[in-house]
Amino acid sequence: MVDQSGKGNFIHVQQAIDSIPPNNQEWTIIHLKPGVYNEKVEISADKPYIILQGENRMTTVIQWGDFGSSLESSTFKLLAENFMAREITFKNTFDNVIPTGLLGKITWAPAAFVQGDKVSFYSCSFISLQDTLTDWQGRHYFEQCYFEGVIDFIWGGGQSIYQNCVINVTESLLANGNAYITAQARESDKETNGFVFKYCKVTGSGPAFLGRAYGNYSRVVFYKSVFADFIAPQGWDAWNHKGKEEMITYAEIGCTGPGADMSKRVKWEKNLSEEEVRQLVRVHLFINQEMWMQEQLHALTISGPHMLMEK
Repeated sequence: MVDQSGKGNFIHVQQAIDSIPPNNQEWTIIHLKPGVYNEKVEISADKPYIILQGENRMTTVIQWGDFGSSLESSTFKLLAENFMAREITFKNTFDNVIPTGLLGKITWAPAAFVQGDKVSFYSCSFISLQDTLTDWQGRHYFEQCYFEGVIDFIWGGGQSIYQNCVINVTESLLANGNAYITAQARESDKETNGFVFKYCKVTGSGPAFLGRAYGNYSRVVFYKSVFADFIAPQGWDAWNHKGKEEMITYAEIGCTGPGADMSKRVKWEKNLSEEEVRQLVRVHLFINQEMWMQEQLHALTISGPHMLMEK
């Protein structure tokens, strides 16, 4: 247990992680007591099977203020496979604004970098302005999570489903009036990755684009989600891939709300077939082929997982 008051086994989150032996093969639950943990936290590739369990994401916060690199400045950096986090806020506290005039300039300041495969987050928050979540690589699942940012704040080449999440666009004026929620980095039509937002709520201030293409074959789908009235009418931006829009897969299926009017969307937005939609939005087909999500949830309920209690 990690407790800043000194009543636990560790005061810092990183201390608890460092105590786990390399190449651990048993699920280890690290319980975080409420508090604001001002530290950078990294879980290296040789430390799989870790569960970070907070008590409430409003009161359990891991935060730091590094900036300047979309890969290296993250408050939380995950390189290991088989990981779960619950009820924790990951935050980058850097002000994000470099004064260069009335509007200023936003720079890279990620709250989290996620690279490992078979990774899940439940009831967690990710807060920054630019590159809030670097969803870099691997299969990932986010359930009832909260994301806050303004530019490319969910970005990378991850193969991920975001289900029942809240996506909040803030401070769009700092981005010269244009915010971008996603910047997905799929580079080939042979790659299986992409972002799927399922039953999500998109709120905040705008105008905001649902995504811009970071990769040649960028792929993002919003499925049965609710959009507030600030989505840019075009919806999507090809960014540096203008003239190659046919390679990009951006789609909205069954979305509602005042921002879901598609009458002025870009002409190259995809109309996916029922089978294409099914393959993307069904959790067991897109990311959970080996039932790894059930294994993780089972690890919370059985007596086998080792609760990290010893220093």
